[in-house]
Amino acid sequence: MITIRSSEGEEFAAYLALPSGPSGPSGGKGPGLVLLQEIFGVNRDMRAIADWYAARGFVVACPDLFWRQEPGVQLTDQSDEEWQHAMELYRGLDEAKAVADAAATLAFLHQHPACTGKVGTVGFCLGGKLAYLLATRSDPDCSVAYYGVGIESALAEAGRIGCPTMLHMAGRDQFCPPSAQAQIHQVLDTHPLITLHVYAEQDHAFARVGGAHFDAQAAELAHLRTLEFLVHHLGGSAATNTAQRLSDLWDEHVKYEFATRSTEDTLATMVEDAYVNHVPVLTGGIGHDQLREFYSQRFIPQMPPDTSMTPVSRTVGIDRVVDEMVFEFTHTIKMDWMLPGLAPTGKHVKVPLVVIVHFRDGKLAHEHIYWDQASVLAQLGLVDADKFPIAGVESAEKVLDPSLPANALMKRD
Repeated sequence: MITIRSSEGEEFAAYLALPSGPSGPSGGKGPGLVLLQEIFGVNRDMRAIADWYAARGFVVACPDLFWRQEPGVQLTDQSDEEWQHAMELYRGLDEAKAVADAAATLAFLHQHPACTGKVGTVGFCLGGKLAYLLATRSDPDCSVAYYGVGIESALAEAGRIGCPTMLHMAGRDQFCPPSAQAQIHQVLDTHPLITLHVYAEQDHAFARVGGAHFDAQAAELAHLRTLEFLVHHLGGSAATNTAQRLSDLWDEHVKYEFATRSTEDTLATMVEDAYVNHVPVLTGGIGHDQLREFYSQRFIPQMPPDTSMTPVSRTVGIDRVVDEMVFEFTHTIKMDWMLPGLAPTGKHVKVPLVVIVHFRDGKLAHEHIYWDQASVLAQLGLVDADKFPIAGVESAEKVLDPSLPANALMKRD
């Protein structure tokens, strides 16, 4: 916890989360992010969100917006008593002063030695409206609002929005009825600086973990959109750190699979509910128990000794890596993960392969692996490529050498 000086000269508390760096867990640098609380205050959930963004290269400050009503309040759950208390604090909130406190936090981050320059803001619920208002009354480099309560009452300020702003709206939000949503769409849909995402089947606070309306899929999509938006507009070391971190994690995972051949080390790089899906044949597993059996029995020991992978390209996004390669082996042993039920043929195979890897909480969450099974079967002599529009080893060779002739199959009689 730190203190920040308000525009009136008083001090209020804020939670500060710093990115990792060469000098230790909190020794990194990156763009700044003002995280604006929902109605429950700077509680464990908001701190967890701050830590999540810090792990992705941001310098994050989450100010206590209720300090004037009840200094140091830490509302921790959503019981009836806590909800009533939060509503009392909310009703007593001076919105203009709360925006000013958010602006003071913005200025604090601009001066912080770990901040590389640009500063944005992300707010939830109460903080969502404040994030919107901060975009109209101050100078963040970008702003994101999750289901901001009461934005429809501040649409007159939309003309003063001075930075790229993203809004996440829940289609069934009990605090933003259809009439309010219609007003928001009417004013903001065509605004040049606004990006508006609607989650039609979701209710208020769909991104609050453990909340009554939490939806993991919608929350993941919203967080991914937000992270891409922040990296695009704030850039700096957050983008570089994220890309390098994900690339290194993926390389570590592959090392344990193919070099050290350790099932337990491989699993240690994955979240508990991770899954692997080899799309052409539906092999893999869900969760550590299934993956332990899969890796130890069907994958690691069933990799031919001459297996090789030639990198072609790697694309690193926000929480995703896409690896394109040419996968090559001689079918001298059983390969249930790729060729289930087939005895070794002794044939050589060379095929393009693409892996899409998603990360969560600093570990692998899932892998989607794609290859052309028809090409593999043709190279094993199990499919007559002369009778079907199938390319054999040529598909891999052309990936490695794009200058090779195209359209050969089209020229066949």
